[in-house]
Amino acid sequence: MTHVTLRSEFETLIDPYAPVAQVGTGFDFTEGPIWHPVDHYLLFSDMPGDVRRRWDARRGVAEVKRPSNKCNGMTYDAELNLIVCEHATSSLIRERPDGRREVLASHFQGQELNSPNDVCVHSSGAIYFSDPWYGRMPVYGVERPRQLGFQGVYRVMPGGEPKLVVERNLFDQPNGLCFSPDEKLLYVNDTVQALIRVFDVNGDGSLSNARVFASGIRSELEPGLPDGMKCDQHGNVWVTAPGGVWVYSPRGELLGKVRVPELVANLAWGGPDFRTLYLTSTHSVYAIPTKAGPRHEPYMSGKRGNGGASAGPAAAAPILADGEMRLDPSRCAMIIQDLQNDVIMDGGAFAESGAPGHAKQQHVVENVRRLAETARARGVAIIHVWFVVEPGAPGVTLNAPLFEGLVDSKAMVRGGWGAAPVSGLEPRPGDFVVEKMRMSAWEGTRLETILKATGRDMIINTGAWTNMSVEHTARTGADKGYFMIVPEDCCSTMNADWHSASINFAMQNVAVVTRADAVIRALG
Repeated sequence: MTHVTLRSEFETLIDPYAPVAQVGTGFDFTEGPIWHPVDHYLLFSDMPGDVRRRWDARRGVAEVKRPSNKCNGMTYDAELNLIVCEHATSSLIRERPDGRREVLASHFQGQELNSPNDVCVHSSGAIYFSDPWYGRMPVYGVERPRQLGFQGVYRVMPGGEPKLVVERNLFDQPNGLCFSPDEKLLYVNDTVQALIRVFDVNGDGSLSNARVFASGIRSELEPGLPDGMKCDQHGNVWVTAPGGVWVYSPRGELLGKVRVPELVANLAWGGPDFRTLYLTSTHSVYAIPTKAGPRHEPYMSGKRGNGGASAGPAAAAPILADGEMRLDPSRCAMIIQDLQNDVIMDGGAFAESGAPGHAKQQHVVENVRRLAETARARGVAIIHVWFVVEPGAPGVTLNAPLFEGLVDSKAMVRGGWGAAPVSGLEPRPGDFVVEKMRMSAWEGTRLETILKATGRDMIINTGAWTNMSVEHTARTGADKGYFMIVPEDCCSTMNADWHSASINFAMQNVAVVTRADAVIRALG
């Protein structure tokens, strides 16, 4: 799926070809995503199903609370207590890690709130939330009469009562809200009016100088309206809209559109580096890697109220245990690199190099095919990396003998037999294909974009040119913090001596060197 660039700045925030990965589906209507900065999981709500769920790359989706009082928006405070908007109870709730439940707001001037919908936390500890009446409608809440005659936006100070911070009749249905990076501005959208307003945040926490920031956020051609909204580290505003998410500059210019297969209700950044955008989208949850991260929210410092440690990097992968390798398939990706006709087949452009003979000696095609079939069945992401050039090899620099030989041999030309994958290693439905014009699978490609979107940090590295492409990919992967696994009988090069030198010396310092059967056992 290709995203829509309207201004060049958009492509500094997200790759226009960034993959949209579905991490869970089969839900009624998803909302309220929030990432835990210490324990590295995503919480999200399913209002019609009256359930709260979590997702992480190791365990997938799990149910954590039922009934959930049809909760909607969620966030954390600076002590990592969960702040929850509950539709069924018309309340804003604080849930502490030990299970204690505290009502932060339920009434305004003696009357029940409509149904707190979305929430954000100021660095002062003040909590701001919107209060439309969707939670008093069927399906998304509990049908019942309204007590208030307006839909407002409120601020709750620690230990205080909710204070209305906007004019009573300014909004039809206030929904998503977020602060600018410096907290001098608060953005609030209105689903019915299809616009975003922005307010100045005064020193006492009150709001002033309301003005329209963006309007016309609707389409007659596809569904979607303003709902969830977040501000990135640069002050750009990301808001749910027709077709996915629309991104506005701090000046209110529409920069581009993130395309998503389903109607998006809300969004939140997560992942160990907060560079993955999670989107709750009707029946599913999706993940998209981004170049920009979120504005720094108070909870992102990762301090627990009971004195817990700051958030650190994700725990190291448990590769070895009791002398046997153990691999979590949900964290693994398998790279199949350069196993193309020109590289390892008789009659290919590099046949005279000895590569076809060594590939046969290694049984590389059969071993890779066998390992890939097992990996697919276990849920490992399969990524084919192909060296492909256009006719005439434009853009290929002649700065090394390898590239000179490629151009002279007219090898790896798109659409030709030589660039095609060898028989038996063609991509299957669900596999990814990455194209390159250098030795390493990382250089100038979308490989890391795919890995981050799918939550993979362990790479099973296979393919041709053991001492070049495979080794370069392993070295760079190790530098980037990925766990590299090289099954040596799934690799080949021009001769056994070159293969042995790479496998037994260079690769030992950057990867776990093993064999196909050991990887198959490790995947369970």
